[in-house]
Amino acid sequence: MDVHWGLIGVPSSAGAHTPGLEKGPAAIRAAGLVGLLAGGVQDHGDVPAFRWRLDRERPDAKNAAAVARVAADTADGVVRILAAGQKPLVIGGDCSITIGVVAGFRRAGVDPALLYVDSGPDLYTPATRPIGNFDAMGMAHLLAIPGHVPEVAGDAPLLTPADIVNFGHTLPADDIELRLLDDLGIAHLHVDEIRAGPEAAAHRALTHITKPFVLHLDADVLAFADTPLADVPDCGELHLAELAATLRVFTASPLFAALVLTEINPDHAPDLDVLPHYLAAVTASLPTEPTGPAGPRRVP
Repeated sequence: MDVHWGLIGVPSSAGAHTPGLEKGPAAIRAAGLVGLLAGGVQDHGDVPAFRWRLDRERPDAKNAAAVARVAADTADGVVRILAAGQKPLVIGGDCSITIGVVAGFRRAGVDPALLYVDSGPDLYTPATRPIGNFDAMGMAHLLAIPGHVPEVAGDAPLLTPADIVNFGHTLPADDIELRLLDDLGIAHLHVDEIRAGPEAAAHRALTHITKPFVLHLDADVLAFADTPLADVPDCGELHLAELAATLRVFTASPLFAALVLTEINPDHAPDLDVLPHYLAAVTASLPTEPTGPAGPRRVP
């Protein structure tokens, strides 16, 4: 069978609040991900692991060096997968790993967009997020907004606001991140818009995307009472069937170029069937005959 998917694990909780997310890749594999994928898959293994630890020296930017190292290792893996003509499937790990995925595309000469399916846009910086967890700052570092930590993703932005769509956020009207989304001109859809019509909302999101996109999927977009997997419970409001309906639209796009699964904390799953059920829903939304990375747009 031809290999369509390149799988890589990122067992890191470097950017998280506490340990747990570093167990995600092993749990995802044990729950049968490879067997659920349509089309051939090559497992490229894991990048070196990092378990969250207390950082008293930089409490507002915890484990910055480890976050940067994990992102760089992830970028290396994505470059290898793309060079093999495969579509990256990256399993983490906390949300900051998407910095490495985007960096890997750019190093491979592909200028990507980012469809950020997440209960929040992760636009904080150490100045606005004093508890210092980088999984709440990933998009801020991709955009290199003022106050970001250059050692994590560099001085220059890896994306522009026009490259990003945030899908499924639950931000209230007076939230600082919502103001940033609007001030920066980032397209976004609130969870209420999605619940009113998942497929229609997904099609609206895609109207903002004109080039190959990385699909970032944070488990916290789901209602925790429905699918208890996320590292931080009670953030999202989507039901799994609603999420799956949107994923079918997204992954059917010829511009769909990579999937990143983040923020799955296996310690939070009360029953053994929760993670397999989630993975079955996600993989059922994928094309039955993946075609590899969608037409690359080369970085100028």
